[in-house]
Amino acid sequence: MRTAFIETLFGLAQRDQRIVLVVGDMGFGVVTRFMQELPKQFVNAGVAEQNMTSLAAGMALSGKIVFTYSIANFPVLRCFEQIRNDVCYHNADVKIVAVGCGMSYGSLGISHHATEDIAVMRALPNMTIISPGDPVETRLAVRALVGREGPAYLRLGRSGEPIVHLFEPIYQIGKAITVRNGKDITLITTGGLLNCVVKAANVLAEMGVQARVLSMHTIKPLDSEALLQAASDTSALFTIEEHSVIGGLGGAVAEVLMEAKQRPEYFKRIGLKDVFSSIVGDQDYLRAQYGIDVVGILNEIEKSLMLNGAKFGFSLKKK
Repeated sequence: MRTAFIETLFGLAQRDQRIVLVVGDMGFGVVTRFMQELPKQFVNAGVAEQNMTSLAAGMALSGKIVFTYSIANFPVLRCFEQIRNDVCYHNADVKIVAVGCGMSYGSLGISHHATEDIAVMRALPNMTIISPGDPVETRLAVRALVGREGPAYLRLGRSGEPIVHLFEPIYQIGKAITVRNGKDITLITTGGLLNCVVKAANVLAEMGVQARVLSMHTIKPLDSEALLQAASDTSALFTIEEHSVIGGLGGAVAEVLMEAKQRPEYFKRIGLKDVFSSIVGDQDYLRAQYGIDVVGILNEIEKSLMLNGAKFGFSLKKK
């Protein structure tokens, strides 16, 4: 995803001198070309994310479209006050980019796990939150954000995320993408778990359960229309995220459904529980340990549907 981000931003910046990339002294494996070929549109703020954010706000208020870039929690939690007071309060055109969200930097521990970022950023007025599901969505998101004024948060995977979309889908901020149609249940996901969720849906299809898959690439503003339609069309809704179940995608979806009085027969949040990870390992290992890989997702869905199968009228028994 990060390569798709920087390549897309570089192409746009070549045509628009208002676009500026500000980094926190990292990422030179991917930002070097931007730095060398567009030096007047590149700033290395050093290991000082608070300064980076305030600098970006000032540049944005002077007419620039500014992207700040750092890893995991550092451009978010470390400088949350500056995001709140300098960027959001002034509705400045700053796009905060965090690479390595979720547990992408798994072996480096919780200081590098971005698993509460959606929750805190959702609370900020004026903030748009984008969490693409694959490199295709990442490219589309960058283009859309350049054309959208105001603060935004773009959370990306680290590298190697597979392409899910075989062709470029219609992309609009605030509108979910239906990756797979289904009439029985709906799987709603955000971020780099999209590939796992699609694989889980394919397995479910072999068992006779047709799962609709929604890529909820925008978490704020949330696509209420798609959610309410899914709650009406299908018997069970599952939200799946590499983020705490508190305040993340699942919480946002639940708020929409409850306020609209459109509760499905069954609703379940699949994500990280209210704990810090005490396990060391790469992202795939940690996903498996915390039940958000393909097997874990299927186990949770199977357990839920078996307990409620009579109500839904379908079975997970393989045909």
